[in-house]
Amino acid sequence: MASDSEAPRKGRWLLLLAVLTVLAIGVGAASGIYMITRVEKAVDERKKAEEESVQRVITYDAGFTVKSIGTVVTNLANPSDVWVRLESSIVVKSGAFANPEAVAVEIRQDLLAYMRTVSLSQIEGPSGLSHLREDLAERVQVRSKGQIRDFFIETLVVQ
Repeated sequence: MASDSEAPRKGRWLLLLAVLTVLAIGVGAASGIYMITRVEKAVDERKKAEEESVQRVITYDAGFTVKSIGTVVTNLANPSDVWVRLESSIVVKSGAFANPEAVAVEIRQDLLAYMRTVSLSQIEGPSGLSHLREDLAERVQVRSKGQIRDFFIETLVVQ
């Protein structure tokens, strides 16, 4: 008689195991679909952000001119026997300054003063160059009271 009572019990366990298996498959499929939609959404957002950044490319019309600031040659703060040569340009709206040559000279003096405070370790590598460009562009904006549209480093030689 013990075998007669075990058969319904085995049947219940098998039924419970089948229900749990189907439930696990359902939960796994639902979570997989959820993750796929999240990944697709993230990829779409990244593509949209890249497209927007491409559209944000600065365009210049005929009202802007490129003005060379000239060459700045100086030694660095640390080590003091290392010299740097910097050639740069600015983009100015035509007519923004009565005398753009004088503004270029003032900017060149600011760049010279700043480069004398920089150490070699600050401008090493791509991130150092990027930080240097940001710092110099900020100085140019301050000197021009926001009238200069853009700042470019044309040449930077360190020896």
